Amino acid sequence: MSSRGGGTALTRRNYRLSSDSDKARATGIVNEKLLSDYLHHVFPSTKHGPAVASLRKPLGFQDLGCHLENLLSEEEPSEEIRDQPVEGRLGPQPVVLDHTSGFEGLLFVDDDLLGVIGHSNFSSIRATTCVYKGKWAYEVLISSQGLMQIGWCTLNCRFNQEEGVGDTPDSYAYDGNRVRKWNVTTTNYGKSWAAGDIVSCLIDLDEGTITFCLNGQSLGTAFTNIKTGPGVAYFPSISLSFKESVAFNFGSRPLRYPVDGYLPLQNPPTSDLLKAHKLLGYIKNVLCSAIDTQEDRLLETDCAMWSLHGEPTVLVTLAHIFNHFAPLMCKVYLVEDVLMNFLLGILEGGGSVDEHPLIQQLLDLFWLLMEDYEVNECLKQLMMSLLRAYRFSPIIPDLGFQIHYLRLTTAVLHHEKSRKYLLNNVLFDVLRSVVFFYIKTPLRVKEAGLEELIPTTWWPTHFDKEGKDERECKDESADERLRRRAYERGCQRLKKRIEVVEELQVQILRLLLNNKDKTTGEASRYIFLNKFRKFLQENASNRGHPTALCPPEYMVCFLHRLITAVRTCWDDGNRKTQGSVRSEEAYVPPQLFYNGKVDYFDLQRLGGLLSHLKKTLKDDLASKANIIIDPAEIQAASMDDLDEDEESGAAQRPFGAAMGGALARPSWLSSPTLGRANRFLSTAAVSLMTPRRPLTQPEKVKVRTLTVEQRTEEDIEGSHGNDGLLLGRPVEEPEQPVADKSLLEIVDGIVMMYNLSVHQQLGKMVVVSDDVHEYAVALKDTEEKIARCPARRSDILDELQKSQKVFSEKLNHLSRRLAWINATIYSKEKMLDVYWLLCVCIRTIEHADNTGSLFAFTPEFYLNVAMNAYSALKNYFSPANSMEELPGYEETLTQLAAILAKHFADPRIVGTDIKDSLMQALASYVCYPQSLRAVERIPEEQRVAMMRNLLAPYEQRPWAQTNWILVRLWRGCGFGYRYTRLPHLLKTKPEDANLPSLQKPCPSLLLQRHMAELLSVDKDMAASFLNSVLNQLNWAFSEFIGMIQEIQQAAERPERNFVDTRQLKVCATCFDLSVSLLRVLEMTVTLVPEIFLDWSRPSAELLLRRLAQLLNQVLNRVTAEKNLFDRVVNLRLPGLESVDHYPILVAVTGILVRILVDGDRQGISRAASVLLSDPCFQLHSIQHLLGEGAEPSRSLPAAASPARPVVGSLGSSVAPPIPSAAGNTGSTERKHFSLHAYTDYISEEEKHKVELMLAFLTEESKQAAASTAPTSEEDLCPICYAHSISAVFKPCSHKSCKACINQHLMNNKDCFFCKATITGVDDYNKPAS
Repeated sequence: MSSRGGGTALTRRNYRLSSDSDKARATGIVNEKLLSDYLHHVFPSTKHGPAVASLRKPLGFQDLGCHLENLLSEEEPSEEIRDQPVEGRLGPQPVVLDHTSGFEGLLFVDDDLLGVIGHSNFSSIRATTCVYKGKWAYEVLISSQGLMQIGWCTLNCRFNQEEGVGDTPDSYAYDGNRVRKWNVTTTNYGKSWAAGDIVSCLIDLDEGTITFCLNGQSLGTAFTNIKTGPGVAYFPSISLSFKESVAFNFGSRPLRYPVDGYLPLQNPPTSDLLKAHKLLGYIKNVLCSAIDTQEDRLLETDCAMWSLHGEPTVLVTLAHIFNHFAPLMCKVYLVEDVLMNFLLGILEGGGSVDEHPLIQQLLDLFWLLMEDYEVNECLKQLMMSLLRAYRFSPIIPDLGFQIHYLRLTTAVLHHEKSRKYLLNNVLFDVLRSVVFFYIKTPLRVKEAGLEELIPTTWWPTHFDKEGKDERECKDESADERLRRRAYERGCQRLKKRIEVVEELQVQILRLLLNNKDKTTGEASRYIFLNKFRKFLQENASNRGHPTALCPPEYMVCFLHRLITAVRTCWDDGNRKTQGSVRSEEAYVPPQLFYNGKVDYFDLQRLGGLLSHLKKTLKDDLASKANIIIDPAEIQAASMDDLDEDEESGAAQRPFGAAMGGALARPSWLSSPTLGRANRFLSTAAVSLMTPRRPLTQPEKVKVRTLTVEQRTEEDIEGSHGNDGLLLGRPVEEPEQPVADKSLLEIVDGIVMMYNLSVHQQLGKMVVVSDDVHEYAVALKDTEEKIARCPARRSDILDELQKSQKVFSEKLNHLSRRLAWINATIYSKEKMLDVYWLLCVCIRTIEHADNTGSLFAFTPEFYLNVAMNAYSALKNYFSPANSMEELPGYEETLTQLAAILAKHFADPRIVGTDIKDSLMQALASYVCYPQSLRAVERIPEEQRVAMMRNLLAPYEQRPWAQTNWILVRLWRGCGFGYRYTRLPHLLKTKPEDANLPSLQKPCPSLLLQRHMAELLSVDKDMAASFLNSVLNQLNWAFSEFIGMIQEIQQAAERPERNFVDTRQLKVCATCFDLSVSLLRVLEMTVTLVPEIFLDWSRPSAELLLRRLAQLLNQVLNRVTAEKNLFDRVVNLRLPGLESVDHYPILVAVTGILVRILVDGDRQGISRAASVLLSDPCFQLHSIQHLLGEGAEPSRSLPAAASPARPVVGSLGSSVAPPIPSAAGNTGSTERKHFSLHAYTDYISEEEKHKVELMLAFLTEESKQAAASTAPTSEEDLCPICYAHSISAVFKPCSHKSCKACINQHLMNNKDCFFCKATITGVDDYNKPAS
């Protein structure tokens, strides 16, 4: 085994086989006296003091072994003393969690028996060792900040799923989640904990007290006079709820915060510790010494510059030291206390990691002079200790601890051989190395030093009518401006310190992405790529171990660092390859999705399951991409879901058999570093560890050539005509090289990471900004109340001032915390990362779309990430950063608009969820002026195709979303349709800033024109579209009326009833749907009135009659006096805020005005005759719009008098009011609805048109009444009894009115009466009598 980087080819094996005489001869260039002086200098004896050189016994390599053993045995405690039990403690050493009998509930316990995860409602477990006398301590590393009770219990304590540590008489616990202490009863105690904190549990059995510390700071004595005496001994114990996790340190590692006078439960390895420190001292002596063979003297040198030159004397000396030192470096306590601290000391001088070559030299020594298994274990323990120290170090203003540990991690990973070993075996398999890329958010601002870093706080104080922050600072006072600028400077200081940590994290990733270190085997990048892919598989699998998922807050940081590192590597490669794509234009070529070289772990494709696509598109793959699918693979893939038997499952799980069926996957929620939770503890003796199917794809169903673990560099990058990952390039794809193929797969993985959990986490962290806004509004409101408070009411003033103080303190805390979150999650750089990801997805989708039918192979998550990344940029990163400042922002918006417009109705996309997502994204897109203009900028043929798809009939598809899109294109053009808040709510509660808010109207005249052209030209499409709209309106309004009947019945009952909030929500939704459908009809009748009024079109008369019928039904239901609608609106139930007269009546009015006032004479005449001939028509309903024709509303009787509702005791229900036994429940007289009352929303011109319409209908109805002859019952249509018979059917000669037969023939060709097939319909005129 040769050393890398040390400049020597001396192998340890050859050295170890040499004899003592060989050793002597090997030092031939050093005389015996010089050698003796050198060895005495390296191994000074402390027994006799500094001996005079002339009196010292000569020392050579022959005697060095005995001399070293004598030195190490000095001061070592005797075996009797070492084995003597410590008084006050009972139990085995080492101390671990009792996984055999000391637990209750379901738990996962790590391999080292120190990490634990709760897997039931409230699980409990204790340690194997107890104490009954003295002062003892142990530490708990908090991995998740949820509900846990940590402390001490006796053997007599009996726990269950409801009661844990602290809930029984002889158990005592601290709960940092609820900030309380527990011993049967509970009181406030301590501080809240967060993930990454360390809780120290101290028990003093001499004084009878229990104390807890948080990150080394005492929280005060929690319990006194605890039970002690014969038969009473206390075990460390914990109770924790589902998915909560911790790791214990009983003394197997050095305590992070030792307390004077308290002993750890587990004995420290004192003897080994002494030896390790001595041996390390000897190594330091070697590093600081040099032999000048020419002048025969020893030289003092700077150890930082020491290097391994293959000098035999030095190597033999070090070999003797390592003979004792190597076995000690396999123990975690010694690695953490001795080795890690020594290596950290080397880096303490500052400067870049490259300026400290000594660590590289030492690692060369380790690989040269230690056995492989020793180096492996040492490096593993070192990385575990570093990761634990990094994660559980407190946040200080300069982030010094985090920087210190990251620098050493970087230095270790600089060593090529160590890096490859750690990548292959440790970083992803044993450790949770993603923790290295996480910067935790401090929960306690004061302790993190943010008060010193950001001494001045600031928050927005100017709000618009809707309670939103105003970005313009016109009204900002000089004092506010100074505060804001001071706060921004503090934020910049914080950001710069965080950037130092981020830069170190990127350096680590760049080391792992190195593809040039091929001298000692496969390059690091390809090892990383395969491990990274496996990491993604574990997080993408829904059938996996519940604790294997990486926490989303880690994923966010890992994603940003990985993007920075990958883009740097991409551009480095781009400079070397002429004509390749720059990282700004990066995309993933489509062949990755179908050539089988990259595993997507059963993730859904746009066209469905991969096995289905391989069968249906195998000819397209052969013709377009020259890829032939093996028929055997297709058959095997189709059998994937049929073969579920346990025997095959066991054979397909290679790691399961070796580990007793446990999953060798990172346990993300338990131990802060260990990667496995192999023991599943269950008092119910059930196992949840076995997944339904193996996580790795069974061999027999693989549709790719190689598994992730088997791939080599050649399989990824390709060589000599082999395209590697880019096999099967379609003709539409340019031949231009994109980038290193390994980087393409990593970019693909980054997109997948964003989809898995990053987007959800970005949305969660916005809550801090929302909290700042809410408290700022509350503070401003309180200050205004203080200003208005009369001087005589000092009691109210005191309460208001207390509230003001609380809000100010909370805002000071939140504004500093927000500064941290903005720097780590929502900074400009992070925004650019998400924007780059959006652009990657857009370009990838465009390239895949060009492949035609092969587009179906694209994974769904590319479209999801494109939509979600845009949503994040728009909603999460503002107002701190603006999308308009992003490079190429408008062009990107247009590209995304084109994708949404084209693919929301793409037949190649089959997934219901992704179709819904595309529709919702398009609906959101047309809400905002900028994105709507982007839709208008896409090519005309794409716009027309989009509108054609939107105008497809509303049957058997998600029509509600389509309808919202059309409504949003119209809002701002309709009758009284320019409001941003519902007008009736602003009238009743104008001061409420939390009312539902609508976007400002931004109609698209261009898209309206396309719609008009399509409906005008394509008569069949227009008829089917409008019939479907009318059908859905009929359904939605009927459902709404049915539901409000139920609500009203509940209100009229004398007993107390509850209306389910879900029912209220559905009722409000049906009302909103009815309004939006009416608005679409208004848009249609305005843009293309001939569809209804040009009776030369085949279905125009029928559509007009159906429209009139529905409008009359709506008007009658809504406008009748003392009617059902009126009563329910007056109840003002929570959840029904949007239900009111105004939204629905103005929509109906808009349609009536268009067909009765704005049309030509013939159209108006036809519309009036159809409207008046409808049996449901009532002139009173039209008069109601202007508040005319109605008697003044009198007080209702008590039984129907709706009082204000009260919220019932059930949180999910609303209780209608109980009617009063006698008299009225307050004044129920209310003003009649009138459009005149909404002067801010209805223009004078619109009101005038309504008046004209009312006058016209009044006159027409009088004339109709005067000229209509009475009709005998025999002449009425036998179907509807509303119109005269006007049609006769062929061939059976049965009769009805035209309206009935036309509506019937839309769905059925059989006669009403005889079921004969109708071949034609003729006009019928009654013969003269």
